[in-house]
Amino acid sequence: MVSLKDIAAACGVSAATVSKALNNMPDISEETKLVVKDKAKEMGYFPNLAARTLKTNRSYNIGILFTDETNSGLTHPHFAEVLESFKIQAESRGYDITFINNSSMAGQTQMTYYEHCRYRGVDGVVIACIDFQRKEVLELINSDMKIVTIDHIFNNSSSIISDNVQGMKEMMEYILDQGHTRIAYIHGNNSAVTRDRLASFYRTMEERGIEVREEYILEGKYNDPVKCSTITEKLLKLPEPPTCILYPDDYASIGGINVIRKAGLKIPDDISVAGYDGIPMMRVMEPALTTVSQDRELLGKKAANQLIRLIERPKTTLQKIQTIPSKLYKGSTVKNIN
Repeated sequence: MVSLKDIAAACGVSAATVSKALNNMPDISEETKLVVKDKAKEMGYFPNLAARTLKTNRSYNIGILFTDETNSGLTHPHFAEVLESFKIQAESRGYDITFINNSSMAGQTQMTYYEHCRYRGVDGVVIACIDFQRKEVLELINSDMKIVTIDHIFNNSSSIISDNVQGMKEMMEYILDQGHTRIAYIHGNNSAVTRDRLASFYRTMEERGIEVREEYILEGKYNDPVKCSTITEKLLKLPEPPTCILYPDDYASIGGINVIRKAGLKIPDDISVAGYDGIPMMRVMEPALTTVSQDRELLGKKAANQLIRLIERPKTTLQKIQTIPSKLYKGSTVKNIN
């Protein structure tokens, strides 16, 4: 097995210099780093993870806690891209990824999320798309583990969130400017994201002096086209149906769009629709969905960087909330009825 001393002898430098070069320390020139890294690769050097763990008291392993009601897993149209970005960024910084669960291990009783984190020896955890009020989630949040949450805010942890308030405000202002006042909103299940979007919906309507019809505000589920199709049927049967329907997310809107088309209605000529998230497949449909596009790549990257800062520089890294701006994609599913 090739050692640091072997590389040092081949390069004519000290083992300390080799170590600093391979770890991208700032007090080594870029030229020296390049020479050392090329020689290490040529000689087939691989770092000894066990030795690095002993030296730094870190496992270089990060946990991901992610689960949603529809059990979509890593096929989730929004969070799959967020977590892929997180994974790429973490791996580029030398960390491996472990998915955290509460399943029972062979020969052992069922573990809590915190116990699984300790069992796997992770340095920190990112948490996304889960019921943040579950007892074992709160246990993990309030533990000594380094935590970053995505799209949920806790006082004692760092959070990376999309600007759902501004995103919904821009969406509503656009729809209102198109002449719509009978606007239905099928929102997601109760969560911080839902509460922010709902508050922004009501506030924007209030600012325009338009009364919200409560029969138009119904709870659906994120990432659930079937639930949204059932609710859409109810809305279309109202004595005075809405002229525009907002869905909790782009994927869920597919169920509503199918119901509208089966009813013989055309989008947007007969009724307008809008989603949220900005997933790519909805931009190539005909007509292209009006939606709010979230920067999933930046969400994941910022979450990884913040968690690694907490792990590597715990004494100087502040717990903070970082808000990622969203962008309205107007598409062509909201008709101008002025």
